[in-house]
Amino acid sequence: MTTMTDSSVREFKMPDVGEGLTEAEILKWYVQPGDTVTDGQVVCEVETAKAAVELPIPYDGVVRELHFPEGTTVDVGTSIIAVAVGDGAAAAAEPVQEAVADTPATAEAEEPKPEGRQPVLVGYGVSTSSTKRRPRKGAQAPADAQGASAAIQAELNGHGPAAPAAPAAPATGERPLAKPPVRKLAKDLGVDLATVVPTGPDGIITREDVHAAVSNQPATPESQAAPAAVAPAPSPTAAPASYDTTRETRIPVKGVRKATAAAMVGSAFTAPHVTEFVTVDVTRTMKLVEELKQDKEYAGLRVNPLLLIAKALLVAIKRNPDINASWDEAAQEIVVKHYVNLGIAAATPRGLIVPNIKDAHARTLPQLAGSLGELVSTAREGKTSPAAMQGGTVTITNVGVFGVDTGTPILNPGESAILAVGAIKLQPWVHKGKVKPRQVTTLALSFDHRLVDGELGSKVLADVAAVLEQPKRLISWA
Repeated sequence: MTTMTDSSVREFKMPDVGEGLTEAEILKWYVQPGDTVTDGQVVCEVETAKAAVELPIPYDGVVRELHFPEGTTVDVGTSIIAVAVGDGAAAAAEPVQEAVADTPATAEAEEPKPEGRQPVLVGYGVSTSSTKRRPRKGAQAPADAQGASAAIQAELNGHGPAAPAAPAAPATGERPLAKPPVRKLAKDLGVDLATVVPTGPDGIITREDVHAAVSNQPATPESQAAPAAVAPAPSPTAAPASYDTTRETRIPVKGVRKATAAAMVGSAFTAPHVTEFVTVDVTRTMKLVEELKQDKEYAGLRVNPLLLIAKALLVAIKRNPDINASWDEAAQEIVVKHYVNLGIAAATPRGLIVPNIKDAHARTLPQLAGSLGELVSTAREGKTSPAAMQGGTVTITNVGVFGVDTGTPILNPGESAILAVGAIKLQPWVHKGKVKPRQVTTLALSFDHRLVDGELGSKVLADVAAVLEQPKRLISWA
């Protein structure tokens, strides 16, 4: 037997991957105990309050232990994985026979492992070595052993050979094999994967297995009672039987959603919000968007109304710089920013995030188009970094993409203004003395009334509207 000294094991702690974060959830492990890792190799993906981030290991070695399963929220500074390095790495790769006396179950013989790497859903698979691992506390006997015991007991009771047993669910303490969509389905339906009988290849749980588990749930005490002589007629107001299952879905509030909720509550009840509205004819802006799409300078770039709206807001901030500020409660000061980090609210599967374009004020229109395109695609892929969501000064939220006319947006914490853009619709509009169909939208500007008064807020909103009505002002005002 080879042993490893404590000095040969390195503990990798959950880092603070963003400014001031205190915890992160382990979304996925890419390695398993026994795997060899190298310096810089990504070992897991975690979700912080800001984004999903991949964590690289900072040294070479062999994974000895994963301290937390997927789905666990871990405090920053807590060790999440142990890696044997140096001489310990060689020792970790050798077969190890551990003597454990935790529970009677640990003294049972372990089931022989098949040759070769066994399939797993994440990571690099199980090591091909014949290393025996210590059974987890409370682990049940292997499924085959359980089935054999049942057959022997049946014969002793005089019932003859037992019928072939159905595939057994994973033993207690083992993580059931299922793909992420199947895990989500089980979570939505309230099904414990540990109780599902897998029918997929290599013991993988399928969607059909989850649905089968729902339909085969144990009957309630009422349904197990003896049937009445005459079944009563159903009440006209009685709820359908199907309502008895899955009437509610509970979604844990964590990660990005948890941080967003806390930030919005803090912002709503800290900064006194004021919202002003303006409805504007953007027909000329829409024509300019179509012209830019045909311009060779914008080939391959994302050109849409949001591009010109963002530029219009940057022009309005240049003309009214005091809107680009923040409130320092501790120092009791107004901090005016001489740069614009333009935030764009983006809806993602993990929740609402607000990445920002650094120094947007210094970018040309083609450069701004490129930055917007990169920001949107990165957010959709879930790869927005925490740094991209820090340091914003003013934000745009485009609720118009959902067909909404406008809204009263809540300030992104630390900022003094946020512009909501409504849907652009063809509407009757008085143009040059006649009612004509024109492209019209409604803008809403919310601002912090501690540092932005009604005059300043109105000027900024009016300037944005004026640029969108007459986009040629982009040249004369920029």
